[in-house]
Amino acid sequence: MPGRATMTVMTHVQPAQTVPQPRARGLLRLALRQARGAARIDRLHQAGSLKVLFPREAGPALEAVLLNTAGGLTGGDRMEVEIAAGAGARAVISTQAAERAYRAPPGPAAEVEVRLRAEPGARLDWLPQETILFEGAKLDRRLKAELDSGATALIVEPVIFGRMAMGEVLRDAHLHDRWQIRVGGRLVLADALRLAGDVQAQLARAAVAGGAGAMATLCLVGPGAAAKLGPVRALGAAASLIRDEVLFLRMLAVDGQALRRALIPVIECLTEASLPKVWRL
Repeated sequence: MPGRATMTVMTHVQPAQTVPQPRARGLLRLALRQARGAARIDRLHQAGSLKVLFPREAGPALEAVLLNTAGGLTGGDRMEVEIAAGAGARAVISTQAAERAYRAPPGPAAEVEVRLRAEPGARLDWLPQETILFEGAKLDRRLKAELDSGATALIVEPVIFGRMAMGEVLRDAHLHDRWQIRVGGRLVLADALRLAGDVQAQLARAAVAGGAGAMATLCLVGPGAAAKLGPVRALGAAASLIRDEVLFLRMLAVDGQALRRALIPVIECLTEASLPKVWRL
């Protein structure tokens, strides 16, 4: 209409903000001492999504089973485990089930740090079940073991690269594993493994894994390591005695089931205690 004023209203819409997702945190500290012919709990602290269970079984070695109540690992999660065995104490540490490293959002990788400490005459068997890498997973792990002279540690870390039964192929994943083992303050083993990007293509290379879909790294450190070299090789495992008291091997298999069939006899050969029941469920 003539003479009618008009007004334009400008509306400014704020862009949606990305809300950071909560990340899982877990902390476990367990110290053991030898008393009355068996390993006993000296100190225990657990926080966040890491818990520990103690099956009620008699024996000189204490069995501990770790549980991640977060149900798996994804980018930004952080888990810390510290196990210390006093003089003469023996412990077998495992996990309730296979750990799962899920697809990670943009940002930092999931981090797992394990610290093992053993005093003279002590023995620690670190026997977690498999870690399964999903497509898009990002996982950084560090393991540090400090042994006094006369102590023994068996360290095993199995990994499965993707869910083969579901046809999963790792075209974009990240795994960085670092081990440092010291005896009497002296570095006796440093091992680093890094796979990033098209993991499937890297594993297919003959000099890397020859197309294997699963892998396990094992190390036995202690006075009896040299005596185990022959029996382990008799099982078909290509073990090496890289120092007088350090036996090391890396096993490859087509999938997780084949790896477990080959791995269990080797663990039974290297450990002085029975294999944790969770490995047989």
